[in-house]
Amino acid sequence: MNDTQAIPSPCINQCKLDDAQTCTGCRRTIEEIRLWSKTTEAEKTIIWQRLLALPLAVKSKTCQRCNSVFSCGNGGKQGSCWCMDFPPVLSVTSATGDCFCPTCLAAVIAERSHQPLGDQSTSRNSSAE
Repeated sequence: MNDTQAIPSPCINQCKLDDAQTCTGCRRTIEEIRLWSKTTEAEKTIIWQRLLALPLAVKSKTCQRCNSVFSCGNGGKQGSCWCMDFPPVLSVTSATGDCFCPTCLAAVIAERSHQPLGDQSTSRNSSAE
C-alpha cells in the first residue's frame, strides 16, 4: 500500500503566458506545464521547490465581496501574503472569484466558524489566487 499522495499541480487556473513563456498564474515555464503529466514525483518536487523559492508576486486585486482594491502577496508576519496570517478555511479548488480583502476574509472566517464542520466545504484563504 502506498501511503504517499501524488504531488499536485501548481496550477491555480489563472493561466496566461508572459513574454518569457512563463505562466503568470502558477509561474511555471511552458515546458514545465506541457510535461507535468509525464514528470516524475522527484522532478515535480524540484519544480515546486523552485516555485516556492521565487519572491512573491505582489498583485493588486479586487475583493469579490465588497469590490475594494487591496494588495495580495505581501504584508504577512513572515514576509508572505497577509492572508497567510489567517486560519486556513477557504479552498483554492472551490474558486468562484478573486480573493477577499482583509476585512472580508476576517468576516468570512467568522461566518464559517459558526457553521458545523460538515457544512464547511472549503479549506484555504483565497478563492482563486
